[in-house]
Amino acid sequence: MELVLENIAKQFDEKIILDGADFTFETGKIYGLLGRNGAGKTTLFNCIAKNMTLTSGQILLDQGAGPQDYDNTDIGYVYTIPHLPAFMTAVEFVKFFMDINKDRLRNPKTPAEYLAMVGIKKEDQHRLLKDFSHGMQNKVQMVVSLMITPPVLLMDEPLTSFDVVAAHEMKELILAAKKDSIVIFSTHILQLAQDLCDEIVLLNHHQLQPIPSEKIHDADFEEEIIQLLRDPQEEK
Repeated sequence: MELVLENIAKQFDEKIILDGADFTFETGKIYGLLGRNGAGKTTLFNCIAKNMTLTSGQILLDQGAGPQDYDNTDIGYVYTIPHLPAFMTAVEFVKFFMDINKDRLRNPKTPAEYLAMVGIKKEDQHRLLKDFSHGMQNKVQMVVSLMITPPVLLMDEPLTSFDVVAAHEMKELILAAKKDSIVIFSTHILQLAQDLCDEIVLLNHHQLQPIPSEKIHDADFEEEIIQLLRDPQEEK
């Protein structure tokens, strides 16, 4: 399976985000999307998820019958700011999500088991989501996105609010997800990218630039990325 970005462009008034960018993402790999603040990582994700329209170009999904258009339901999206129903409890929401996605569940568990996996304590599982902290909401959002098998899974700054144990559980789920989904996540944490990613893609100067996979574990990987992302004007 492939997600194909062909000559895509996106701009807001005079601000150019993407300018004729091309890239092909494949199943079986986890891609780390790196870029400076304001480079357009979230905008790219919103275009893939069909929350925004491209200025030009096209994004196609090849599930075996050739590249073609797709539905937004083919995209799993973990937002930086969680989008959860405030009027439901954590258990109610996870159960509701399981019911509407019963044909796509990966290794089904009970709602309580899913919530426990990400460190939501039993006494909190029946609290309203509106009363959860940002970090707790993020955990719920992550676990419902990873319990199913969408063709494409986008994660915008995942694991930033997780404790060590919950982060480990999520890493295991993310690694398992790449078998059946195209997994792309944006992050500013280079160590996380090195731990999880098969490939690194930079969003830099309105283009998508792949980093050779063999460089990911180089001792000077961090310095190489910094140099690539540094604005030449900053060195003057």
